[in-house]
Amino acid sequence: MLRTVGSCFSKVADHRTDYPDITLRDALMSGYAVFSLKAPSLLAFDKQRQEQEHNLRAIYHLLRIPCDTQMRTILDGVNPEQLRRCFKAVFSSLQRGKALEEMQYLDGHYLMLMDGTEYFSSEKLQSPFCMVKTSSETGKTTYYLQTVGAALAHPDRKEVIPLMPEPISKQDGQTKNDCELNASRRLLAKFRKDHPHLKVIVCHDAISPNGPYIRFLKNHDCRFILSVKESDHAHLFKQLDVAIERAEVKDLLLEDTKDPQKLHGFRWVNGLSINASHKDVRVNLLEYWQLRGEDPKYFSWVTDFILTPDNVYQIMRGGRARWKIENETFNTLKNQGYNFEHNYGLGAKYLSMVFVTLMMLAFLVDQTQQLSCTLFQSVWKKVGSKKALWEKIRALFDCFLFDSMEMLYLAILHGFQKGRPLILWDDS
Repeated sequence: MLRTVGSCFSKVADHRTDYPDITLRDALMSGYAVFSLKAPSLLAFDKQRQEQEHNLRAIYHLLRIPCDTQMRTILDGVNPEQLRRCFKAVFSSLQRGKALEEMQYLDGHYLMLMDGTEYFSSEKLQSPFCMVKTSSETGKTTYYLQTVGAALAHPDRKEVIPLMPEPISKQDGQTKNDCELNASRRLLAKFRKDHPHLKVIVCHDAISPNGPYIRFLKNHDCRFILSVKESDHAHLFKQLDVAIERAEVKDLLLEDTKDPQKLHGFRWVNGLSINASHKDVRVNLLEYWQLRGEDPKYFSWVTDFILTPDNVYQIMRGGRARWKIENETFNTLKNQGYNFEHNYGLGAKYLSMVFVTLMMLAFLVDQTQQLSCTLFQSVWKKVGSKKALWEKIRALFDCFLFDSMEMLYLAILHGFQKGRPLILWDDS
């Protein structure tokens, strides 16, 4: 996968017009290595560049490694959209290896979870793409950048397969701030161009259920399970009340197969209009109660799947799986070594967007290993946690010479003992 990523980097057009000593491919791969190794800062990576040059060259196939200042300068001019081919290449390898099939859910579809998150904020620094907000109380102006993240997931699996993120930022020629739904549309349109035949179910939060967005999903051949709130959709839930009076609503109570004290309550009706302004946009409404103890949990969604007693449990689990985009994606990036909330540099143009994209690419490679690489799975199991694994990798990376990431994994698995020299062997 590292060779695949490096090959994709080689195809990115260099924005520099002179004859630079450091290739754009080396600069991009060095930036990728920052997040692959979970370096806490560019300064820490620059120290590795000076002290562990052999490992960086051998494992990441680098010729010349830029210092932190050079890296920022070079990457600032790279439009992150040019890195899309990297995500597509890794994704294609998952498809060819049949590993992606393990993520299928509900009639051969893939749950596509979407959400927005902030990754840069400052009252002083700004770039042309920064959005702006001014506090009505203090009058302070804040410059910030966000992104829409998307990932394929399965309710029964820990892995998520992140897709190319889409920045929420001021678009070229625009003076108004961007918004999450606009960025979501751009992300889905580009996704469909890359993967025209992949069957997906879009799972989005309560900002998404509106007529134009649902039409957009249908026009791009996307099924959907969208969170919905009664406070935002009075017309929709008024129709539900009418359906209840007419005895047109179906309900179902199921016992949990693993917890005898838990019950699952469902109520649904098909064929409602999403709102008064778009009566022709029809959706199916599902309400769900998780009953256990005295404090039941309530959720509701709209979907284009015709709801029946045979599929409401699956629809519910698909809708509730949306938390994985926050917990298994954004929280992992923030709290398990990727340092998502650390500002690696805003730059004058694209720098912060490039770093976010490279971070998500490194996360994709890690998740691909977790899903399909038995060596990685064995090492992870032995070490016990992701955070401990990244620390072990960095410790060995700093102390010993390796010719490949595979050799480093083997060393962790059974290549050395405490207090004794590192022992590596040939595969024979």
